[in-house]
Amino acid sequence: MAFQVSPGVLVQEKDLTRIIPAVSTSTGAFAGEFRKGPLDEIITVSSEQELVDTFGKPDSNNFEDFFSAANFLQYSNSLRVVRAQNSSISNATASGSTFVVKNETDYTNNFAAGQASVGEWAARTAGAWGNNLLVSICPSATAYENTNVTTLNDATTAVGDTTITVTSGTNILVGDIIAFSTTAATGDFDDGHEYRVTAKSTNDITIVRHPQGTGGLQRTLTNGCRVRRRWKYYDQVAGAPGTSPYVSARGGSGDEIHIVVVDEDGGISGTANSVLEVYQKLSKASDAKNPQGDSNFYPDVIYSKSKNVYWMDHNSSGTNWGNTATGTTFTSVTSPTLTSLSNGSDGSAISIAQKKTAFEKFQDAETVDVGLFICGKGDATHIDNVLTVVENRKDSICFASPERSDVVGVSNANSQTTNVLDFYSTIRSSSYIIFDSGYKYMYDRYNDVYRFVPLNGDVAGLSARTDLIADSWYSPAGFNRGIIRGAVKLAYNPNKTQRDDLYRSRVNPVVTFPGQGTVLFGDKTGLSAPSAFDRINVRRLFIVLEKAIATASKFQLFEFNDEFTRANFRNIVEPFLREVQGRRGLTDFLVVCDETNNTGEVIDRNEFIAEIFIKPARSINFITLQFIATRTGVSFEEVAS
Repeated sequence: MAFQVSPGVLVQEKDLTRIIPAVSTSTGAFAGEFRKGPLDEIITVSSEQELVDTFGKPDSNNFEDFFSAANFLQYSNSLRVVRAQNSSISNATASGSTFVVKNETDYTNNFAAGQASVGEWAARTAGAWGNNLLVSICPSATAYENTNVTTLNDATTAVGDTTITVTSGTNILVGDIIAFSTTAATGDFDDGHEYRVTAKSTNDITIVRHPQGTGGLQRTLTNGCRVRRRWKYYDQVAGAPGTSPYVSARGGSGDEIHIVVVDEDGGISGTANSVLEVYQKLSKASDAKNPQGDSNFYPDVIYSKSKNVYWMDHNSSGTNWGNTATGTTFTSVTSPTLTSLSNGSDGSAISIAQKKTAFEKFQDAETVDVGLFICGKGDATHIDNVLTVVENRKDSICFASPERSDVVGVSNANSQTTNVLDFYSTIRSSSYIIFDSGYKYMYDRYNDVYRFVPLNGDVAGLSARTDLIADSWYSPAGFNRGIIRGAVKLAYNPNKTQRDDLYRSRVNPVVTFPGQGTVLFGDKTGLSAPSAFDRINVRRLFIVLEKAIATASKFQLFEFNDEFTRANFRNIVEPFLREVQGRRGLTDFLVVCDETNNTGEVIDRNEFIAEIFIKPARSINFITLQFIATRTGVSFEEVAS
């Protein structure tokens, strides 16, 4: 305690309430091929819908990867996903340039200041999906609406006409909404009859009714009447852009801008020309704020709110865009813009090496907290790569299925058995991997087809669900916790003899029993040596114990290695182990942390040693039922002894 020089009261407190914290073991980890989403970055998703929103829907090229992730989310609500980066992938852009923005970090470092000079806009993530996008901006009141654009130059109009002639077609854009004055050039505009321009050729414009999208003129027009042109998306915003209060208060003007993001081709929303995002009354001033005090600078707002596009550069026709507000006149651009994005590419198929790079994003156990690795589809090299990451972490377990060609389309069950055994025979022995027997046939609701997908996402999901309804040290197999969801049938449904062969070779059969469903019917790890660790529940028990106790042990660092510290450690660990024992995870334990293993030599090396002996609970794999018939007069005590 501190020394006091004069009389007084010194108050101190010590915290002896430390416990071993709960640790997460049911968070999934997956890396694979997707059609959209950030590249080379870990993203957490909690549902299949969130997976679709972030990474896009499956197609005929990536459905095995997609459903490996989606099937896990049928059992759990926490999955961390990395979209692997393949060759030749690119973002859709306004300029037609070919480049890739991997993720938000890449954008911030290399594009956010407009330094790349690659046009005004780019799709938010790489892939061909961005080619559906169109970005339209309305940068001024004149761009929003102009009543003096042109006049009618057609004396022969009639009801139903779809082509009319004006004095200057160059002032009207395809997509603009137009209306005509009711009588002469000075008359009022007929707001009840508006038309959308669908095409133009010099001074001839083709129109349809707006918003109906069909039919021509609703009345004859007076030659020489005015034509009012409005921005195509004028009805999506509350009036024309002008000067924001922030900029006006600082002596500036003309800073407001409207931005609309559209699904031009319908590949995103399912309906062509659907408006996806609307941003109104944003500012061209770099320091502009909205009434809530947040940035109103349009590149900042697009960065923080848009799910579809990145801002890449200012309109080259504007002046002072991106300057600060004080005393600045932001030069008007008098026409709206309609910019279709193009040159987005999905690139080539993901290679094993590229998947390896993606899975290595999970290799730091200190910063990335995951417990269940889903291998998805892949060959033995891919599985070995994932296993290496898992073994280096030592706090996770991975799940693997055989290759598609081993079981799908192979009509003979004996050949399927041989293929599966041969495949897994090349993968090294480890208690950190779980093998299953194949693929399930399931419905793909996004494409209205049935597909075969690997089962490892389901088996990992069963382990996560076991954490939820029981504990990590319970087996995820069997009729209580091992029911596979969404399986129409199995590509390979092994019989008893084939299951015996599989189980002897570390493979957990997945079996469909009539009237009982599809079941994970084994709980072996990939360890070939006879050991307690050749069972899933034991391996996962030790992962929980090691992870939890190691987390608590960090608080012993830099303390003194004396009996007080050792007793404090025992008082933390033993109640935790008693609780696990009470929850049927182990049958007995012993914690040795005293002077017998913390000798003077150990203390002098600045070390601290604790030995924790565990007797793990074992799952039942084999049941023997003996039925014995006896004569009527025989006593049960005689025959049962």
